[in-house]
Amino acid sequence: MTESGHNILYTVGHSNHTIEHFVDLLKRYEIEVVADVRSAPYSRYCPQFNRDVLAVRLEAAGVRYIFFGRELGARPDDSSCYENGRANFQFVAEREEFREGLQKLLAEGLKYRVAIMCAEKDPLECHRTILVCRSLKGESIQIKHILGDGSIEDHCDAERRLIKALKIEPMLFGFDKLTTSLDTD
Repeated sequence: MTESGHNILYTVGHSNHTIEHFVDLLKRYEIEVVADVRSAPYSRYCPQFNRDVLAVRLEAAGVRYIFFGRELGARPDDSSCYENGRANFQFVAEREEFREGLQKLLAEGLKYRVAIMCAEKDPLECHRTILVCRSLKGESIQIKHILGDGSIEDHCDAERRLIKALKIEPMLFGFDKLTTSLDTD
């Protein structure tokens, strides 16, 4: 990513926000493009985030909308990505379409300030973090999660929070660089 993208990729969950609050979150961080990574870009409970409605509202706010759900969604149509009826993220990440989606996402980041969007409020409860951001490890970008209150959580802090919540050994999951600054309580 270049200086225009500031070497930062943002993530955001639409949660049950009003569209006005959601747009305010985007504007606060000067987001120019929302990359929607929901497999099914619709919400019964929050229709303001249905794909067509959202695209129009974002455009009116000066933010471009791109749908990446086919490439980067958590529930692809490909039956080989499932075990016992559940998506296996390892299989999802190995798909050619997924890798191509990551490359398109990074290319957008070369030109614009991008936020990948999904539904969940907490980035740790969402595939945008667990699958997409994890697959971007090793790229020369910073990942920052825009939280519902407008604050930012750096991806490394989110990983630390995950390790602590799951009580896992960081070295076993490729988090070895985090071990020096983890709390031990």
